Amino acid sequence: MGHDARAAGGDRRGELVRLGRALGLESRGLAILGEGNVSADLGDGTFLVKASGSSLRDLRETDLVRVDHGSVLEAVDGLGARPSDAAVAAFLRGATIDEGAPTPSVETFLHALCLEQPDVGWVGHVHAANVASVLCSVAGAEPLRRHVLPDAVVVCGPAPAVVPYVDPGHGLAVAVREELARYGGEHGRPPRLLLMENHGPVALGATAREVEAILTMAEKWAGIVLASAAFGGPAYLSDDAVARIDGRLDEAVRRRRIAGEDGAA
Repeated sequence: MGHDARAAGGDRRGELVRLGRALGLESRGLAILGEGNVSADLGDGTFLVKASGSSLRDLRETDLVRVDHGSVLEAVDGLGARPSDAAVAAFLRGATIDEGAPTPSVETFLHALCLEQPDVGWVGHVHAANVASVLCSVAGAEPLRRHVLPDAVVVCGPAPAVVPYVDPGHGLAVAVREELARYGGEHGRPPRLLLMENHGPVALGATAREVEAILTMAEKWAGIVLASAAFGGPAYLSDDAVARIDGRLDEAVRRRRIAGEDGAA
């Protein structure tokens, strides 16, 4: 990787590596074999995304690929309804900015759509054990559509977005685009947490710290739901309670502190 390629994104490369490795620690149960992917917007019409086949567990700066945001968004429609694997791979290789860069993740389309959302600059996707246990059950995402504890409201938002299982890659991106539009129309803002049934969670954050917090809290939330089955199942918070927590000023301050955003009081 040349000097210009390393310079593009500056500190965001290092922070994205830190985020990926933190999510990839097997002791956390978020990515048992380092599976998953991360991305960060660079603010210049490009974004960084993990290379195909690389591992979160031992992610390096050379495993990050810079791609053109606009061309990836256009390709969600431009590649047709059911592009071949070869066509998708050829497009992704061509979407890279830096000469000699590896092929970006097949989930690059999903990351482009998430990074397009207002106030979203970082995205993380893992195959978290507890969350996947729920999403792979016959109940699907249903047990996680409602909240059981205030902390998850603060960190993960009032409700998750949900998509059914779709073949990862281009097809999944089409389904995610539809769900993001639906969610935004209903809530007036993008989701912080996206649940993909039979697959795993995706966090949409303003900072890398927020992405890590969302995925960590989602894993705790799912673990509580699973454990509560031994005692009759989860006792869900009421819609009024969720709305109250989501709108509290003190919780807004805590949310900013968790995300590490400047200006938190």
